Amino acid sequence: MQLLHEYIFLIPLIVMVLSDLLKTTIEGVRTGNWHAGLFQSGGMPSSHSAFVTSLLIVVNNRAGATSVSFAIVFVFACIVWYDAMSVRREVGLQAEVLNKLQKKRHFSERVGHSFVQVIAGILFGAVVTQIGIMLS
Repeated sequence: MQLLHEYIFLIPLIVMVLSDLLKTTIEGVRTGNWHAGLFQSGGMPSSHSAFVTSLLIVVNNRAGATSVSFAIVFVFACIVWYDAMSVRREVGLQAEVLNKLQKKRHFSERVGHSFVQVIAGILFGAVVTQIGIMLS
């Protein structure tokens, strides 16, 4: 685990991949479609939320909560969380309506996240990151 100690920013990347694998598994069990969730928008947990949470924890661990780096990552994380729950979710709802109104083109309805999906991503990212930090 020396690699994680030297390159601690690998932890957020590992968190992103693990959360996407978890999302794919949940989607596969729920719908029987095992390939639709991998590296796709939407779904449970939010991979973006898990990633920025992990990044926030790693920066806090290395630079501290009073650092400029932490402040930048915190603002970035807040934007990602807000975007997932509001802007991207609204786009998904609009795509759903458009898909019902027309049959020419199918718009992806899975672009945003519910509050629960974002919180699940935050918790998943925090737990896996803490494990990664302990192992490094």
